[in-house]
Amino acid sequence: MPPTENSAWLVMIVQVPAAPSRHRVAVWRELRRFGAVPLGQGTWVAPDVPACRDGANKARDLAQTGKGELILLMTHASDDDAPRLRALFDAAREDEWSEFLADCVKFTEEIAREIAKQKFTLAELEEEEQSLDRLRRWSRTIRARDVFGSAGATQAEGMLVRCTSALDEFAGLVYREVHS
Repeated sequence: MPPTENSAWLVMIVQVPAAPSRHRVAVWRELRRFGAVPLGQGTWVAPDVPACRDGANKARDLAQTGKGELILLMTHASDDDAPRLRALFDAAREDEWSEFLADCVKFTEEIAREIAKQKFTLAELEEEEQSLDRLRRWSRTIRARDVFGSAGATQAEGMLVRCTSALDEFAGLVYREVHS
């Protein structure tokens, strides 16, 4: 069951020395990977769910490797602040879904261009299959962090189906060309 708006939250306070920067970047990437959103300088928040707790612990390990620290607080937001935290988290997911949808549109446009040019080669098909695989991985990644189930997820699912159909059509044309 997805968490509710008043669920517990993880607040992560991160301090990692500026040099070498690779440690700060590694911590930042881990925080982003599991969906944490920045609240302010060195402070991040995420819903208190197992995936986010695991990610926070990994980020803590990375911070310690860089001679820094990550203080992890588990808290419940006040009735006034819970919707604000939820809105921050949801906005981050919607931004990700919007970017994903834009890439799906580019993918279907690319397929349409290849069909228009009649570029029906196995090499082109393989390239497009790899692009669709990347979109599928990206969708799974965003879905894993989208613990509240944002509206963009449904739209993205439909768009991924359209991408798959476009590739299936292109594959049929390629195989017909190759075997004719």
